[in-house]
Amino acid sequence: MPPKINGPQSASATPVPLELLRTPPPRERADAARNRAAVLDAAARLFAERGVADVSMDQIASAAGVGKGTLFRRFGDKSGLAVALLDARERRLQEAVLSGPPPLGPGAPADARLAAFVTAYLDYLIEHLDLVRMSETAAPGARYRIGAYRFWQRHVSILLADTPDPATAAHCLLAPLAAEHVAAILPEVGEERLRAGVLRLGHALARSVG
Repeated sequence: MPPKINGPQSASATPVPLELLRTPPPRERADAARNRAAVLDAAARLFAERGVADVSMDQIASAAGVGKGTLFRRFGDKSGLAVALLDARERRLQEAVLSGPPPLGPGAPADARLAAFVTAYLDYLIEHLDLVRMSETAAPGARYRIGAYRFWQRHVSILLADTPDPATAAHCLLAPLAAEHVAAILPEVGEERLRAGVLRLGHALARSVG
């Protein structure tokens, strides 16, 4: 039997097309867009210079040239800023999954796409670890309410469609990719071992056909 190339194109347990879970670009007035860009530019610069934990919302507002009220109304807190800063990066990865070249995009066997996703997601996560950690730990369960998580979980469940419970298997693979977990173990195990371990887990889950 030829390998399954892209997985099922419609959901079984979760009837939401993957395309509909993609993070949409923001739509806003020109002045609001300018303020948003100024705030995000200032936040990205200050976070890079001083670290996420050592930058206050007051400092960001001052650097962006906007009032504190505007900043808090728009983003709420630093975790809201983290989500906004990650938005464009997440959308690029989502687009690569949906329509990019294989093996990350369509056109490769499911196991190859799964390995490519784990590799690409870890690239994204490690590069932006502090921001992702802040966005995922802002409140209990925050990680699972972020729209991007639903996209990753749905994509992985499609790639694990031949397992007995694809949705649960996808959550199991994504669990060790939580930013809090990665931040805690990365100094101990190192990036190479972390990557190898998660790839082995993905391979084992893909082979657990009931």
